[in-house]
Amino acid sequence: MELQPQKYYTPQEYLALEEKATYKSEYFGGQIFPMGDFEGDTLEAMARAKPAHNAIRENMSGEFYGHFKKKKTCRSYSSDQRVLMPSNGLYTYPDLVVVCGKSEFENDSLLNPVLIVEVLSKSTAHYDRSEKFELYRDIPSFTEYLLIDSRRIYVELHRKNQEGLWVLESELRSLSDAVELQSIGLSLSLEEMYANTEGLPKVMFSIR
Repeated sequence: MELQPQKYYTPQEYLALEEKATYKSEYFGGQIFPMGDFEGDTLEAMARAKPAHNAIRENMSGEFYGHFKKKKTCRSYSSDQRVLMPSNGLYTYPDLVVVCGKSEFENDSLLNPVLIVEVLSKSTAHYDRSEKFELYRDIPSFTEYLLIDSRRIYVELHRKNQEGLWVLESELRSLSDAVELQSIGLSLSLEEMYANTEGLPKVMFSIR
């Protein structure tokens, strides 16, 4: 059987398709990748997110909103805000991003987040920790990366130090723990972050 050639899209073609799409997609290297918390292979499954994932994202959005009502120098954007990395061409939709100072855009895509939050799911955890984090690090303004697991009580905070090197600053597993977000001057307990997600384990076992 002859293999069909892979179709490559220009950024302009991707942006035009994204304007009409009913689900969000990531773009990188000429390829379009539907996004979401999924376990099936259909586009409908790819667009859905699990309840715990949604609850964590809403909790974080509410905490940021309350904090930035007082500290007006920063603002947050939800997962509907597309982010672009011009240096490597990645277009994507983080769960939450924060900008301090004036927001900069290109083709309605945000260019200058200081903090990026990703809520980890079964389908995205490896990518969010590895290749995607590597691509994010090309953003000059980006200084903190918060990863919140939606399947267990587990939070990672990565921070860029004064030498420009990224380090794992915190690794938290207890609801009584708190994460310190230096980029925006905010301390959040895991209990606040995981509100309305009762029943999540502290440890996740897998045979795979």
